[in-house]
Amino acid sequence: MLKPFYILLVYFTIITFAASSQTYAGGARSLALSNAVVSISDTWSTFHNQATLAKINRFSAGVYYESKYGIDEFALAASSVVLPTGAGTFGLSFYQFGKGSFKEHKIGFGYAKQLSEHFNASVQFDFFSERLPENADAFSFVTFEIGATYQLTQQIILGAHTYNPVKNGFNYPEEKIKLPAVYRLGAHYSFDEHVLVSLETQKESDHDVMVKSGLEFMPLQNLALRFGISGRPVQYTAGLGYSFKNISTDIAFSYHGNLGFTPSVSIQYQLK
Repeated sequence: MLKPFYILLVYFTIITFAASSQTYAGGARSLALSNAVVSISDTWSTFHNQATLAKINRFSAGVYYESKYGIDEFALAASSVVLPTGAGTFGLSFYQFGKGSFKEHKIGFGYAKQLSEHFNASVQFDFFSERLPENADAFSFVTFEIGATYQLTQQIILGAHTYNPVKNGFNYPEEKIKLPAVYRLGAHYSFDEHVLVSLETQKESDHDVMVKSGLEFMPLQNLALRFGISGRPVQYTAGLGYSFKNISTDIAFSYHGNLGFTPSVSIQYQLK
């Protein structure tokens, strides 16, 4: 069991170095690609850019677990459900970070719609809740996200996403903590069905621009190898994915120069 002082020290270190959108990310594939996935569509788009959900035409669901920097008290668990309908695609996401007396929760309700042959748009409403060891009560707030994608060519898709544009945050008795707005802009290029390269820039309202990139290579039809790198400070990621019939499994590892390794795993199910 970690000592309380050490837990608080690591917690504030994580808050210092982790971007808001990174903290509330889901999916081992996304982590392996350094979360440079604002234009990529999969079950975990509910955490990155809900507009890409419009490309999904079958029900899918997934569960995710991450041991942040190998510290049990900062375990991260998430789930995602994607439901395509004739009126658009709906997404439901859940996230929990922390254990015991410290926990953060996020619940998201998203909707994506194809507005033209090449353009998709989305909106998602989020409910956040946080409980700290020094407070008996939990604190909460509501915010929203908006996103869009545009298919430039057969191989290139552009994505843009804004998280918490109104800068809502937790209203503690001592002070109100505003979370930053996060703006993401990126694209990916599919060379063929075996190779995908993604590039993304991320700007928080109170931080400099961060650049993220990812590479996915599929040597076999059901096997994927993934690598990524992001800055501020530099973080390296890698992972692999394997699919069999309706089930796919992904594992990923990230390395942060100041905080260490983070392993993660996710399992997805999609109707055929």
